[in-house]
Amino acid sequence: MKPAEVSIIQAKVADLETVAPLFDRYRQFYGQPPDLDRSKAFLRDRLTQDESIVFLAVSETALGFTQLYPSFSSVSLQKVWILNDLFVLPEARKMGVAMALLERAKAWGIETQARRIFLSTAIDNTAAQSLYEKAGYLKDPAFWHYQLDLSQ
Repeated sequence: MKPAEVSIIQAKVADLETVAPLFDRYRQFYGQPPDLDRSKAFLRDRLTQDESIVFLAVSETALGFTQLYPSFSSVSLQKVWILNDLFVLPEARKMGVAMALLERAKAWGIETQARRIFLSTAIDNTAAQSLYEKAGYLKDPAFWHYQLDLSQ
C-alpha cells in the first residue's frame, strides 16, 4: 500500500465500530488492559457531546486514527488543539499514514483558526519524536510540563 491510497475522514458516531478497536489498541500500547466496551463508550461520549475530533485513516480497512481535544490560550486569546492520541496499526507504519493524520490535524487547526496544536509523547518514544519533528512540531524549550494524578 502506498500513502496515496489512504483517505483521512472525520469519524462520526456511525464509525464507532471501526474506530473503537483502534482506540482500544492505542490504550493497550500505553499499558492499559483491553476494554473494547469502555473504549467504545468513551469515544461515543466524546463524539456525541462534540468534545473531540477524531480523524480516521482508511484504505481497504481502518489503519489508524488521531484524536484532538479543544482548549484555549488565555494569553493569545485563541483556540488551541491538544493532539492527545495518534495510533497506526503496526502493519501500516512507515507508509505515510501517521504523517497523513498529522497533516489532516494541522489542516483542521487552520480551518478552525486555532493558534497551535499541542502534543506530548513519552521521553523514550523516539520514533514518535522523529515523526513529530519531521511534521514541523518543535520541542518546548521554555516550559516544563507537570501533571497532578487525581485517581488516588
